[in-house]
Amino acid sequence: MRGRRVPLNPLRTFEVAARHLSFTAAAAELEVTQVAVSRQIRALEDHLAVSLFERSHRTIKLTESGRRLFPTINRALDEIDGAVAAVSMRGQRDVLSVHTHTTFGQRWLIPRLQRFHDRFADIEIRLTASAHPTLDARADQVVIRTGTGRFEGCEAEFLAPVELMPVCTEALTRGWADPSAPENLARHTLLHSLARPNDWALWLASAGVAGIDATRGLKFENSVLAYEAALQGIGVAMGVRVLVAQHVRLGSLVAPFDHVLPLDLGYYLLLPQGRRASRTVKAFRDWLRDEISCALETS
Repeated sequence: MRGRRVPLNPLRTFEVAARHLSFTAAAAELEVTQVAVSRQIRALEDHLAVSLFERSHRTIKLTESGRRLFPTINRALDEIDGAVAAVSMRGQRDVLSVHTHTTFGQRWLIPRLQRFHDRFADIEIRLTASAHPTLDARADQVVIRTGTGRFEGCEAEFLAPVELMPVCTEALTRGWADPSAPENLARHTLLHSLARPNDWALWLASAGVAGIDATRGLKFENSVLAYEAALQGIGVAMGVRVLVAQHVRLGSLVAPFDHVLPLDLGYYLLLPQGRRASRTVKAFRDWLRDEISCALETS
């Protein structure tokens, strides 16, 4: 084998087919026919004089040789893609679209984006936000959204839990005989997000607080506005811990009660299923993991 160059096209076809464990899915990603995929795989197997896939009527699986080869080829193609991008895009910028909830984007992501830019000046982030962020599998894009972890057609990576805790200004708590008693809420305006209409009812019930109407108070289109009202001292907002942690740490808001309610929800990073993450996506994903881990540890 020494001195004989392994053909690159069959190697790339093998990597895609091994990642999907499907010649049909590989053909769709590579935008060729299934016959062309089979021909490239056969050419590689002939070149190596080994079988890489065990084929049955409806499924394929990697042989021992295929399992040994796949991780090395996967890493090598990542390095090739990165090197080619570095040369061909010199003086230009990679673009990554990030789509997320309005509150997460405004309250959590935007205050930290300068740190990402300082580390990855060659990557341009294009941030959009909506109540229901969705993934466009055709673009170099990631989505950050809440859910249970099951998202059709996506690979979901857990980022942070959704935990509820009331927050308000410290001035609002002055004069409370027992600052940690949730019954103090009866004296103040509850601030609601219409995007999360059940949060107050869930938290009050889990804290065992009776006699407070969970629906009363002021209602806002989203949590961004509810948190802003809390910062202005208008009332008490129901905060999601990861989103209000920095305000609490800096003292602009306080979390007066010990009770924190974890929900069966989390924040997830969504990627197109079966697609190998680009250098840009990997950089953002790794940075995001570090930032969230640090935020939760210090909150």
